[in-house]
This record gives sequence, structure tokens and C-alpha cells, in this order.
Amino acid sequence: MPPPPAKWKGRCDFNASACNNKLIGARSFISEGSSSGGPPTDEEGHGTHTSSTAAGALVPGAQVLGQANGTASGMAPRAHLAMYKVCSEDGCASVDILAGIDAAVSDGCDVLSMSLGGESVPFYHDSIAIGTFAAAEKGIFVSMAAGNAGPNYTTLSNDAPWMLTVAASTMDRLISAKVILGDGLSFDGESVYQPDSVEAPLVYAGASSTPLAQFCGNGSLDGFDVKNKIVLCERGNDVGRVDKGIEVLRAGGAGMILTNEFIDGYSLLADAHVLPASHVSYAAGVEIKNYIKSTPNCTAKISFRGTVLGTSPAPAITSFSSRGPSTQNMDILKPDITGPGVSVLAAWPFKVGPPTWYNVSTAPTFNVISGTSMSTPHLAGIAALIKSKHPDWSPAAIKSAIMTTAYVTDRSGTPIVNEQHKPADFFAMGAGHVNPDKAVDPGLVYDTATGDYIGFLCGMYTDQQVSVIARQSVNCSTVQKIPQSLLNYPSISVSFVPDWSPLAPVIVERTVKYVGQAEAAMYQAHVDMPAGSFVNVTVTPGVLWFSHETPEQKFTVLVFPLNASTTAVQGAIRWVSDTHTVRSPVSAMFPSQH
Repeated sequence: MPPPPAKWKGRCDFNASACNNKLIGARSFISEGSSSGGPPTDEEGHGTHTSSTAAGALVPGAQVLGQANGTASGMAPRAHLAMYKVCSEDGCASVDILAGIDAAVSDGCDVLSMSLGGESVPFYHDSIAIGTFAAAEKGIFVSMAAGNAGPNYTTLSNDAPWMLTVAASTMDRLISAKVILGDGLSFDGESVYQPDSVEAPLVYAGASSTPLAQFCGNGSLDGFDVKNKIVLCERGNDVGRVDKGIEVLRAGGAGMILTNEFIDGYSLLADAHVLPASHVSYAAGVEIKNYIKSTPNCTAKISFRGTVLGTSPAPAITSFSSRGPSTQNMDILKPDITGPGVSVLAAWPFKVGPPTWYNVSTAPTFNVISGTSMSTPHLAGIAALIKSKHPDWSPAAIKSAIMTTAYVTDRSGTPIVNEQHKPADFFAMGAGHVNPDKAVDPGLVYDTATGDYIGFLCGMYTDQQVSVIARQSVNCSTVQKIPQSLLNYPSISVSFVPDWSPLAPVIVERTVKYVGQAEAAMYQAHVDMPAGSFVNVTVTPGVLWFSHETPEQKFTVLVFPLNASTTAVQGAIRWVSDTHTVRSPVSAMFPSQH
């Protein structure tokens, strides 16, 4: 690694030897509690995992319990890294988050990766929104986690338009723990812990007389005979997935099959379980329960098959990933993008320690965990790569490049699906799945100046409330207000008011900037709306001409409501040249959905 850039003003609050040309800064902002005043040490593993995902160097032989073996690398392995500790075991205090963001801005960071968040509140009450507004104002890109409260709608956090809000999706990798029933039926499942196969009698924890025993909470299997048996447990009821296995092991069980509840569908997670275990889908769980009910002396085998690559469907949106629409700005489509957030392998601090059953002398320096916390640093690292190639691009231009080049079909060419294996909508995946190669060369970008955000905020809030966000006095009467749907955003979202009329379309205006290599380029508009759609979309003009002398062009989108729809109507506009496709999602909502 080269030395830190000349602009770097940060410091390292570890002993000097703990920082180097990779980790160039480390500071702690814990204002109260047991961690107050301590060094910026990672006590949980979360910060180590996320930072290495964003910018970790290449490490050969990375693995967890022998699985997901290979050379690990962050998205931007040559990027410098600075750490700002703003959370402790007591949570993340607003004052500490603000202090950390302010320090990162003044220290000279280019990209912020923040895998944290709270409930969605007005931006003038949201310390993360306020702090990141200041970062965006200084040209700093901000990648934020959408949250892990899915799959229900309006569950996301971090939905301000100056942030990139990141959902979580799967990779085409299965850490296989196959379940084979005594009647020959088999089901794919996952577990990082891969011992020898186990075969034993099969029982359902829900057959116990103890209330809620099916969730295998602490003590729930007392008095129920599970000794040397494989126990079927259900996911949920605020009991950790690994904790369920701990209860089965405590009660003398030989193994565990963990089945999803309906809401989690087909979404699986690979965990470092404490006994032979397999996490299977809801559909598999239904069949396993039917087998138990209909078969005396039923048995099951859990067969561990190691790491399997090239699985389908992938990517797929996982059930925990929080969904839009945004409750704060309904005419800004959120989340913005999705990236890998399920069973992600990344670095792990030795001092946090391995699971209690694991040989401490060979503790892993990597771990496999899941969350939008894991997808967020993927996007932060990709933003750093784009920034290194285009240092003069604004955060909005980088966001646009990421969003307009995303793909919406999986590796088999069919639409990306959600946890129920149904096509995922934009409230689940945003513009689609990030495509890093194409994002570096998007062709056109939608740019937004900080002043535009002020105009956007003045359309929503009072002078005093906008002043809180901007951290300076703002008089909205002197500012041109920008309705949400008219902010120059890479996606288009409109909501029809209760008295909408088929004769009154919503008019959306956008400006695109040419960033291609050729001297000149022509882009033609293509509209993709569902067949028989309740909404008609037209683009004017239908052709845009660009050159380096005239790099910016405006266009208008008319969104006509032809009839009311009970669901959001979603499609896209594509600007297509000989070499590039620039795709913007289009979402329209009706009064019943507000």
C-alpha cells in the first residue's frame, strides 16, 4: 500500500503499530457507557467484517470451518481505510454518530460506509440524515443499510435521497447441508458447520406440550424426549438461529433441522451451528412436518456436501432485507440498489472469539454472516472504485452510475426473485443488482447539486426544520422548491393524489449528463411498462444528442394513470446508444397505497 494521501488529516488512536498504510485512521466516539473513552477496538466483529468487505486486501486461503474457501478480497483492495467507532454494546447514540461523521468529513474521507440505522423518522429528527447531508455537501459518497426488518413494506430506514440505500441479496453459493427423509424425499439446506453426516429418529419440537416449544427457545425442550434424535425447530419468536441448536444440544439432541416460517419463504442462511444442523425453506418444512405426521418411526439424515457454487436462483432478495416505499419521501424510490448480503465471508477479529465449541487455538480470522450490513460495504467499495477512476464525479453522479447500470435478471436470465421466489419489485431491490464493471462506464449520469437537496427539503419542511438538516439558516422563500418527483434522481417514483384524473398526468423532468468516451453519442428512449398496464408512460424528446461541448440534455416523462391499480405499477425507461444502456426504474402508486 502507498502512504496515506496528502489530504489525510486523521489519526490512529491505537498503539502506533496497529495502524499502517492500509488502516490509516482509527478513532472512538463512545460518549457514555462501559466503552466510553476506550480505544476504537472492535468488540463485536461487525466493524471488522464490514470494513474488510469494502476495502480488505487479497488474502489467500480464507475460509470458515473449511467452507467458502478461496482468496478473499474487499471490493476496493487498494483503498485506504479509516475506522470510526460510534456504537457500543449499549447501542449507537445519535451524538456519537454525528461526531463520527463529522470527524470522517474533516479527516478527508471520500466514502462513508455505515451499516447502522434506526426507524424511519423525518430527516430533521434523524441524526444520520443530518450528518450524511453534511458529508454529501462536501462531496463524500455515503452507502447506508436499508435495514433488516423485511419482508413487509415500508420497513426501511436510511431513506434520504443523498444516501445510497442498499438492500441485501444472495450469491450463487450454497454451503450445503442436505436433509434426506426416511421415505427418500430430500431438501437443500445450509450450515457452515460441516461435521460427518448424522442419521437419527426425527421429532418435531412443536409436539411438546410446552407452549411455543416449536421455536426451541431456552428450556423449551425440558421434559420432551429428543435424546439422540434430530429435532425439527421453527425459525422466529426472537430466538437466535444458533441458539435454537444450543437448546437442542442441551436437551441431548443429535441434530437440528431449522425450518423457515412462511414469511421467510425460501431464504436460507449459513450459520456456524453448534451441532449437525440444516436450515431449510418453509416449503421443505411443510413437507417434513407432513412426513412426521404420517409416518411412525420416522427418520432423517443430514448430509453435509460442502461449498457448492453456481446455484440458482441467484441473486435473489432475501426475506430480512427491508422494503420500501419510503415513508419520508414517497416520490423518491427506495431502496436504491441491492448487493450481496447473505452468508458473506469477511474478516473477523480473533479477540471476539470463536463459538464456544470451536477449538480456540485454531480460531477463524474470517466469519460468514448476513445482513444489509454486509451488502452496504460492497456498494461503498464499488463507489470507491468509481471515485478512483472518476475523481471529479459528485456523490450523486456515482450513485447514478451504480443505479442505471444495475441488472434486474438473475444468472439464468429470468427476473430477480424475492424470498417467495416471485419476481422482486423495486421496493425490494431498488434499481436492481449492482454491476461493478458497467458502473465504472455508465454513459450518462443524473447529477444533483447540494442546492437541489435544499430545494427538495423546502418542499417538505419549514425553514426551521430545513435549517436543522442543513446546519445553517435557510430561508425557503428565497429557494426554488423542488417537488420530490422532480429531484434529478436516477429513478422515477410518482404517487397519484386521491382526486387523480386520467386527463392529468404527472409530469417528471430530468437532466442527464454525457460521460462517455466518444466525441458524440445519440441515445434513444425505450419505455418498458407491464403489458396491460394501468399507467401509460411517454418520454419527450424520444432522442437525445450529446457531445463534449453539449454534455447535458433535459427530457420530460409524462406518467398517465389510465385506471386505478391495487398494486404499484412498475417499469423502466431505458436510454440506449450504440454502446450503453442507461436504465431508470419507474414506479407509480395510487391513493389506496399511500
